[in-house]
Amino acid sequence: MSYLECVISVVVIMIFESQIRPLWRHYFQNTQGLIFVVDSNDRDRVVEARDELHRMLNEDELRDAVLLVFANKQDLPNAMNAAEITDKLGLHSLRQRHWYIQSTCATSGEGLYEGLDWLSSNIANKA
Repeated sequence: MSYLECVISVVVIMIFESQIRPLWRHYFQNTQGLIFVVDSNDRDRVVEARDELHRMLNEDELRDAVLLVFANKQDLPNAMNAAEITDKLGLHSLRQRHWYIQSTCATSGEGLYEGLDWLSSNIANKA
């Protein structure tokens, strides 16, 4: 997939697939940007999402990658907003990491292009 002159390789990693976690690092080589999608409506698993995000970000292969968080399912009435997701994921503690959070609704596409714009421009600026 390409977007604004950036070639994007997509690997979908589900956080509940912890038994294959040791294999994940093979997909991280040469990664310049990471998109982490959070179900903003799932308050029960946001701590699990935070732990998995920080575990991934501690991988050597991802040390220089910029981070885009998609706070998805913003169309649902009980969804956490971007500020709450930022707090729950501990994003402010990522002082050495360039990150951005974007509210999204995957079913309508709302917010997706804004997030991809941020990601592509920040990867290009690092090059």
